[in-house]
Amino acid sequence: MKFTLSVAMNPLDQLTELAATAEECGFASVALPDSLFYSETVSADYPYTPDGARFWNEETPWADPLVATAAMGAVTSDIRFYTSVLKLGSRNPVLLARQVGSVAALTGDRFGLGLGVGWSPEEFEWCGAPYENRGKRVDEAIEVLRLILDGGMVEYHGKFFDFDKLRMSPAPRARVPFYVGGHTEVALRRAARVGDGWASAMMKFDDLRSTIERLRTLRAEAGTAAEPFEIQAVCVDRFGLDGYREQAEIGVTDVITMPWVFDGLGFDADLQSKKDSIRKFADEIIAKF
Repeated sequence: MKFTLSVAMNPLDQLTELAATAEECGFASVALPDSLFYSETVSADYPYTPDGARFWNEETPWADPLVATAAMGAVTSDIRFYTSVLKLGSRNPVLLARQVGSVAALTGDRFGLGLGVGWSPEEFEWCGAPYENRGKRVDEAIEVLRLILDGGMVEYHGKFFDFDKLRMSPAPRARVPFYVGGHTEVALRRAARVGDGWASAMMKFDDLRSTIERLRTLRAEAGTAAEPFEIQAVCVDRFGLDGYREQAEIGVTDVITMPWVFDGLGFDADLQSKKDSIRKFADEIIAKF
């Protein structure tokens, strides 16, 4: 079992020290969220809350996850970083490949790309991408990203993306893992087919267990069951040593957590208090796992 520190919605001036403290305390990774902007109104429900409402507001701080990774990578040497998850549907995959390749190079290949389709029609449309056929577009975008990031002179001619021979240098020295997010059947099939792992949003334990079982079935059907595969989980009702052991038993390989939450601290808590919570979690959980 690995443990990953989530820095979602934290003040941006805390990010580098949180990453350095997480590395010092034995965390495997830092997970970075993605939100392009806060639209005053949205024409779709947020899919990961019971009432469809967003749990952040227009003043919640968000850093571009690739820029934030580069900053945190500069003050660390071993800890990894991944997006959890980046909204691919509203982005151009050729431009994104340039950004991901740069981050991989600057961090010494310590970056993984967690990706999802995206849920807000406004994010698609106001960034110049159609909301219609978004799933099929994302499938092509994943193919484009993998093709370019694997290096060499490549070309692609699809329904949504088309380019002649090009090469981006330097290519990542190590393969950039893709972690596919989403709870729908289509998302799970995508993760099973092309992902190096699957990333959950907030889930209850029983739902997480049934989803992992479904992923096993889908990976067997896709012929990928023998390949390494991460299960990155945000489980909302199993904590502590016993709870994390239960998660490991059902197949979770990577727990995404915010230690300060267990100490009653919010996103806007002071930096020192959060660092204390990280060290406490390391002593009480990571060192004994």
